[in-house]
Amino acid sequence: MPPTKKKVVRKKKAAKKKPASRKKVVRRKPAAAGKRRKSTRRGFPWFRWLLGLSLLGVLVLGAYSLYLSQVVRVKFEGKRWAIPARVYARPLELYVGADLTVERLKAELQALGYRKVKQAVKPAQWSQSGSRFIFQTRDFLFWDGEEPSRRVGLRIRSGVVAALKDATTGRDLDILRLEPPEIGSIYPSHREDRVLVRRDELPDHLVAALLAAEDRDYFRHHGVNPLSIARAVMANIKAGKTVQGGSTLTQQLVKNFFLTPERSLWRKFNEALMAIILDARYGKDEILEAYANEVFLGQDGERAIHGFGLASWFYFNRPLVELQLHETALLVGLLKGASYYDPRRHPQRALKRRNLVLQLMADQGFIDQATADRAMKQPLGVGRKGRRSSSRHPAFIDLVRRQLRRDYQEEDLTSEGLRIFTTLDPWAQQVLDTQIARGLTALEKARKKLPAGSLQAAMVLVSPQGGEIRALSGGRDAGFAGFNRALDAVRPIGSLIKPVVYLLALSRPQEYSLVTLLEDEPVSLTDARGRVWSPKNYDHQAHGLVPLHTALAHSYNLATVRLGMALGLDAVVRQLKAMGVQRPVRPLPSLLLGAVSLSPLEVAQFYQAIASGGFRTPLRAIREITDREGHPLQRYPLEVKQVAEPGPVYLLSRNLVEVMREGTGRGVRRYLPEDLEVAGKTGTTDELRDSWFAGFTGDWLAVAWVGRDDNKPAGLTGSSGALTLWGRVMKALKPQPLGLLPPDDVVYVWVDPRTGYLSAEDCEGAIAMPFIRGSEPRLRSSCLEGMEQHRSFLDRLFD
Repeated sequence: MPPTKKKVVRKKKAAKKKPASRKKVVRRKPAAAGKRRKSTRRGFPWFRWLLGLSLLGVLVLGAYSLYLSQVVRVKFEGKRWAIPARVYARPLELYVGADLTVERLKAELQALGYRKVKQAVKPAQWSQSGSRFIFQTRDFLFWDGEEPSRRVGLRIRSGVVAALKDATTGRDLDILRLEPPEIGSIYPSHREDRVLVRRDELPDHLVAALLAAEDRDYFRHHGVNPLSIARAVMANIKAGKTVQGGSTLTQQLVKNFFLTPERSLWRKFNEALMAIILDARYGKDEILEAYANEVFLGQDGERAIHGFGLASWFYFNRPLVELQLHETALLVGLLKGASYYDPRRHPQRALKRRNLVLQLMADQGFIDQATADRAMKQPLGVGRKGRRSSSRHPAFIDLVRRQLRRDYQEEDLTSEGLRIFTTLDPWAQQVLDTQIARGLTALEKARKKLPAGSLQAAMVLVSPQGGEIRALSGGRDAGFAGFNRALDAVRPIGSLIKPVVYLLALSRPQEYSLVTLLEDEPVSLTDARGRVWSPKNYDHQAHGLVPLHTALAHSYNLATVRLGMALGLDAVVRQLKAMGVQRPVRPLPSLLLGAVSLSPLEVAQFYQAIASGGFRTPLRAIREITDREGHPLQRYPLEVKQVAEPGPVYLLSRNLVEVMREGTGRGVRRYLPEDLEVAGKTGTTDELRDSWFAGFTGDWLAVAWVGRDDNKPAGLTGSSGALTLWGRVMKALKPQPLGLLPPDDVVYVWVDPRTGYLSAEDCEGAIAMPFIRGSEPRLRSSCLEGMEQHRSFLDRLFD
């Protein structure tokens, strides 16, 4: 076969195979290309979405961080805390001759948180040797300037200051003013209280205790401490329960300062992020200062104790800078659980926790082991009564708040840190609270028909001349912050109103004097509706003609009604208003026997006008107000107005002394010496529902009320009820005698007490009585007539 033929055959075979090969390739290529496109569509969008979400998360986190940063800045740099108004008692003023007993001085120093030591060399320390005292005062910013710390020597003799010296220089001191004790605060509606402290006021051992027990790496981390968290996790895993926390001080501050108490991962995230922001924006000392003022360290009734400054006063009754190592260790220990480790309720728990803090300080090198051991041997040192809230004197604080509302808004009182200096005398308040509780218990025991606890009382103590309210009680339970009877128990005052009627009469000397005869005879009066009013004397007898002074001394109703009607009801109401009663009073005949309802404070107001010699001063509980820096904001000066002439007031006061010697108040001699001159008036209402007494000495005016809250009869007259409380209080206060001095227009003459006629010193029964000059009696007694005739006979005989 020829070759050319073979070649042709091979070409044909090749041609037949080639299309088949291309067909396979064509089929495979589309498939491969399709797979590649599918893989690209699935992979690249997933990565893009991940990247986009990451970028979005960063943007959201950044924006949220900026938002949190703004929140942190606004709150941290703005008004961080609502600062309550601090309320102070009056400062004790000492000078040679000032009334002061050893017991009272010790009580005053203890109330200020001074510590008794062998040798007083530091502020707030005192020592005693018999009647000699050495003490060092604290610096204090008063409304009129700063009083520096001073070491003072003082000697007491016979109830007065006999010597007062600067113990450092030996020089005599004219006067010394102790810092006033804080008696309460007016805090915000959320019931939080604080005493702010600066960073430089935090004792070094307190900071060391904080670092040892709460955050050893505080000055090295940046708000969150991963190492601390890791240590806490390992400790908790090892113990099988939560025994240690990993939060830094910064995180704790954020949790308390910015966040709600909810437990969630979101809150923990916010806490960590805000802690980092806070640490980045502010210095460690700034954060530490904020932490020290924010932490919760106890509860006093409804008041939350926040910050080491207030906790120091609450537990130890001293400022933070005066605490010792073992005391600050206790406060730091309370951070773990202020209620669980409450040293007053759970002293053993508190002691164990305190000692653990001390040991941690030693382990970490803040103190040596010997110092820690000595501190562990110390008692807790917590007083039974540290600086409490306003519950110590709730009735007085209530009065302060009411007077403040006239000049300040509520938010100013509960946020601006005002310093309010009041007139309260802590010693007098202590006496008042104690004697009222004991006196009511004694009254209930003496009258077996009275159930225990059924009687209530209210009492007001005032300085007669200045009108300063020096103590006030709203009930038998001094710490009860409920119904304030001294301000709100508006009850009929009974015979307490009679001195107003008699003062009005004595202000008309041409018509009335102390010896003017009054008719104590039955009287019946008919009102516009035809109702007849027929008052009776307490003894249900009429006494005929009686001298005016006798009618008041024995509180004769019939004589008083006749006198008041003769003077005019409208005139009596005007006199009462002039003496300070602002409540509406209707001019009805029953007014003359006390059918007007007033509170004890209102009664004290019009009796102050009598005790001061006719000069009314609005009663006040506030002396001065300053801001936090001590700048005066409001002054409460004396406002004196004459409402009666001194002469008639003097005659009335002499008559009220007679009430206490021979009249309805003579029972006071069970409590006070016979020679102590005091003045006062009893008051009793219908069916013996209300027992009243108002009286004054040379340095005290006091009004007392005793009764029942349900208005049922108490079975007590003014002399058997309220007078006994008044006597108890005055006995404890040791008052000065009244020491009345007659004005220039008053003269004394001898009179016959039965008739009121002029008499002589040698005449039987004659007494010396004061009269407004020109109003002396004209008629002579038979004794005086006889003496003058005898004198005339002798004159003629010797002539």
